[in-house]
Amino acid sequence: MSPRSASVNEELRRRSRERLLQATVELVGEHGYEATKLGDIADRAGAARGLVSYYFPGKRQLLQSAVHRLMHMTLQAALEREPRTEDGDELLARAIDAILGLARERPRLMRTHMAGILQAEGFVQCPEQQRLAQLLRDTVVHYGSPDADVDYPLLRALLMGAVFAVLLPGAPMPPDLLRAELFQRYGLDWESGVSPGGEPPGDTRTSESGQRR
Repeated sequence: MSPRSASVNEELRRRSRERLLQATVELVGEHGYEATKLGDIADRAGAARGLVSYYFPGKRQLLQSAVHRLMHMTLQAALEREPRTEDGDELLARAIDAILGLARERPRLMRTHMAGILQAEGFVQCPEQQRLAQLLRDTVVHYGSPDADVDYPLLRALLMGAVFAVLLPGAPMPPDLLRAELFQRYGLDWESGVSPGGEPPGDTRTSESGQRR
């Protein structure tokens, strides 16, 4: 049997890594961070346990990469769903709804992720985080930002703050109110994205001029 080519080996490594990332979001979402062991993740992924340490220096880094991959995939699906659009307002609305939707639908996983990035390590500069960052930055460009290098980090900070507010134990804020505030800031129509219907809560209607560029 002839040896596998470098491209085949690279594809196998990519698939193994993605299986580990997918298993991580599943198990942490089901059982929590402390109850999820690296061996459990390897078993769920159908991978040798040594592969976890080969790809990731520790469980916290693995979780961050896994959640960033989930966020990237969720955001990409939202931006590309039918009907496809190049409208910058609609794309930004979809991006906001996608990230807030993860906080609403996967609270345990996202709360664990937020707690992790507030620790000393901060953001893990992994390929998954970089792909997520590029997608958000592209969304800001489509929206019409005159300086995406400034406006992208601001959008990222606002989204992180909104997710934190939704997940804050004991004092969570309503996602629809946070959505309304973000939509007002960026001059977006309430009906854009994945609208919850009705009127914006808190009387935060978008003005005719909005907060646009």
